[in-house]
Amino acid sequence: MGRIYGKPIITQEEIQRRIRELGQRITLDYEGRPLILVGVLKGAFAFHSDLARAIRLPLKIDFLVVSSYGSRGHSSGVVKIISDLTEKIEGQHILLVEDIVDSGLTVSYLKKSLLVRKPKSIKACTLLNKPERRKTEVSIEYVGFTIPNHYVVGYGLDYENKYRNLPYIAVLDVSDQG
Repeated sequence: MGRIYGKPIITQEEIQRRIRELGQRITLDYEGRPLILVGVLKGAFAFHSDLARAIRLPLKIDFLVVSSYGSRGHSSGVVKIISDLTEKIEGQHILLVEDIVDSGLTVSYLKKSLLVRKPKSIKACTLLNKPERRKTEVSIEYVGFTIPNHYVVGYGLDYENKYRNLPYIAVLDVSDQG
C-alpha cells in the first residue's frame, strides 16, 4: 500500500469549514429559486452529501456517473456518461458538484451536454481546483480550495478506487503503488 506522506494538505476541519461557507453563499445566491444539486460520481459523493446539508434551501438531489479516467488515475481525455440524471432539468437551476476540476474536460462536457436539455441555469461547484492541469477553459462558480499539481486522495478522491474514505485530503506517493 502506498504512503500518504506528511500531514494532510487539507484537514477534515478545514474541509467542513469551507463547505459551510460555500453552503451559505449558495443559499444566498439561490434564495427563492428551485435548485437541483447534481453530484458527479463517484468522487463527489462525500462533498455532495455535506454540501447538500450546508445549503439551507429545499433542494432536489440527483447524480451522474461519469467516466473520464483510464488506467492508473490518468485522464483518458474521453468523457462518458455511464448513468444519467433521473430528474427532468428543463427550466431548472442546476449546480454541478465535482470533487476536483483539473483538465476541465469533464465539467465542460457536462455543461454542454446538459445545456441541450434547456435548464434555466447551470453552474459548477468543486471541492478542489487544480488550474495548472487545465486543457480547456471552464467557469467554476464555487471553489472550495485551489491546490497545486499533486495527485491527491481522500474525501471521495481515489487512486484505483482506494482512499475515498479518508476524512481529509492528502498527497499520494503513486511511485509506491506498484
